[in-house]
Amino acid sequence: MTAVLETPTTTPADAAASAPGVSFESLGVPTELVKVLASQGKTDAFPIQQDTLPDTLDGKDVLGRGKTGSGKTLAFSIPLVAGLAEMQVKRYVGAPTGLILAPTRELATQIAAVVEPLAASVGLTVTTVFGGVKQTRQEQAFRRGVDIVVACPGRLEDLMRQGIVRLDEVEITVIDEADHMADLGFLPVVTKILAATPADGQRMLFSATLDNGVDKLAKRFLDNPVLHSVDSAESPVAAMTHHVFEVSSANKQDLVAELASGTGRRILFMRTKHQAKKLAKKLTEAGIPAVDLHGNLSQAQRDRNLAAFGEGDVRVLVATDVAARGVHVDGIELVVHVDPPAEHKAYLHRSGRTARAGSAGDVVTVCLHEQRREVAQLLRKAKINVTPVSVDASSAAVDELVGERAPRVSAAARAAAEAARGGGAQGGRSQGGRAQGGRSQGSRRGGRGRGQGGNGSARGENRSAGTGGGRNAAGGDARGTRGEGRGRPARSDSRSGGSRSAEGRTGGQGRGAGHSRAGDQQRAGSRGQGRRVSRPAGSPTGR
Repeated sequence: MTAVLETPTTTPADAAASAPGVSFESLGVPTELVKVLASQGKTDAFPIQQDTLPDTLDGKDVLGRGKTGSGKTLAFSIPLVAGLAEMQVKRYVGAPTGLILAPTRELATQIAAVVEPLAASVGLTVTTVFGGVKQTRQEQAFRRGVDIVVACPGRLEDLMRQGIVRLDEVEITVIDEADHMADLGFLPVVTKILAATPADGQRMLFSATLDNGVDKLAKRFLDNPVLHSVDSAESPVAAMTHHVFEVSSANKQDLVAELASGTGRRILFMRTKHQAKKLAKKLTEAGIPAVDLHGNLSQAQRDRNLAAFGEGDVRVLVATDVAARGVHVDGIELVVHVDPPAEHKAYLHRSGRTARAGSAGDVVTVCLHEQRREVAQLLRKAKINVTPVSVDASSAAVDELVGERAPRVSAAARAAAEAARGGGAQGGRSQGGRAQGGRSQGSRRGGRGRGQGGNGSARGENRSAGTGGGRNAAGGDARGTRGEGRGRPARSDSRSGGSRSAEGRTGGQGRGAGHSRAGDQQRAGSRGQGRRVSRPAGSPTGR
């Protein structure tokens, strides 16, 4: 059993009192990355970043638990980029050195948007890999050579099986929202993917909870991880204000339209794809531009609708649970549970689209009279204490919450806006844009050899975060001990002056995709605490 070194849980009060205004520079973030963050207006770290960066920048495995909106994307993006840059990794054709696994296409795209500016500042390239789009661009990115891959498990495993990508050169691996991947049934595929990465690579796993097999994943693949928790795994956000509006069936539609009519961005959650599309269309026809997001949309349609919502000309997104954890848009001032979710975890994940990263936000649950008991039980499990208020669309409580209303948009104005975006009609239809593909920013890195290893083959793809899981596939363990056959030296036991060990590598034989790691056994011993060796720079792309 792998030991876990646990640090005390940070509560909101602790976070406020624990060195507010801690800068990224003081945490040891490299100057190039500090400059990028400063250009984005980010100079001080959030609690989860303050807690994890000293360990992750030192090359340790970390198990991070934090609520959505806690800043964990930067918490793993910074050490990933910093670590690869310091190791001066060589760029290989079809073999990335950095890997981030995410459960949904939307989340993968948004993680890549965070990583890319950081990576570009040190000459590293980034690409995304997920299903729902043709794989041609993804193949091209691997043929050019790419340093960091942000991937959904199913499509990545497909590309591994086809021999387009191998993971035997991965130095740093991140698993984000592991609990969500477990909910979707992807852990067998994730297990195979992790087993195809080197056993002595650095690994970071972030998850809101450790149930449904996530704890087993952590014990198997993380070596003496340090556990960092910011707040309880399922606690509500302090800056989030919750409301329950009880309404009659006859008045519900008018109430929802009123809640959608404000000037800020808002997300309305529905239980079914059909109802989400229907509501987005009705709101748009009523002069409140809205787009929908659900599993029936193609990737191009998802990208277009998200772009329209994120760019501000559309202020209302009507979504199923596909958006509860896969969409991260800044400045969401209101979340409305038009249909209350079935269980409390879904309530917290939906609600987490607002009040992110220290901002305030409101959450409204629209409750029919016959849903009182169901909603009361839901909120009790979510640890939300709120008194229901009986309202209609004209009630003072609604007026106060919505605030200033946005001007209604005529059909002619909508058509002009759609033409400017180059898309079609709103409310479930495509709105102009382009599906995500591989990106390349060009760089050269020094390299090294490895010994035997391999990957597995299992299929599973997250086509909708709110719909069924991936196909089951047994994920056999293909892990080997760090040995001389791979030519990988152990990590140094300590870092001096913030630099990693400068030991040289012996020349191990390169692994080819499809070869299993010798021994099919757990790692022997534990890694040293420092980062692995520096690599010579200047090697051209390719083996």
